[in-house]
Amino acid sequence: MIVLDPFAGVGTTLVVCNNLNRNGIGIDLSKKYCNLAKKRLAGLGKLENQKIIWGDSLKEVPKIKTGVDYCITSPPYHNILQNNGQGLRAIKNGFRNGSRNGIDFYSKNKNDLGNQKDYRDFISLFQKIMGGVYKKLRDNGYTSIIISDFTINKKEQNVQGDIVKAMKGVGFDFIGTIILLQDNKPLYPFGYPYDFKINHQHQNIINFKKRK
Repeated sequence: MIVLDPFAGVGTTLVVCNNLNRNGIGIDLSKKYCNLAKKRLAGLGKLENQKIIWGDSLKEVPKIKTGVDYCITSPPYHNILQNNGQGLRAIKNGFRNGSRNGIDFYSKNKNDLGNQKDYRDFISLFQKIMGGVYKKLRDNGYTSIIISDFTINKKEQNVQGDIVKAMKGVGFDFIGTIILLQDNKPLYPFGYPYDFKINHQHQNIINFKKRK
């Protein structure tokens, strides 16, 4: 089985592919993250079945010469890491115990999903990249997108709905959602006492199938 991650980051998908005897292909815009992924895999003593590509998935996915059985990925969350107060959270005893500190965004590349100023541009670029994935995916192959809803200009956005619409637009069938609970996140009384704001305690694993 060949597994593709077009937003590979530091290579977690490829590490799991290695553990499960799958062949992995990971693509990422960040040379730093690609090098970290290679270092992680080298630490496992196996690299031959895992391919790491530094580049733009919009250009690199069409170059893949083999069919793909499964795609799983967690794309950048629009530009939220570039907002004030974003970055890494402090963690104690396995739980996040505070708000985010500092800024840790992925790259300065204009083709980075995380650098799209307008949310509609983010969805449009994501759809174009996944259109390339659709063409490489074998018939009856599956794709899983891991992403949560988030706020745009302090307004809650139905990201899952927009992702489903975008994926259906390139030919995928939506087959359902798995909830990934993240109960190590702290609860905050956002908006109190004037308003009620949702705490994001989970991510959506949104699943799709390419029909014949």
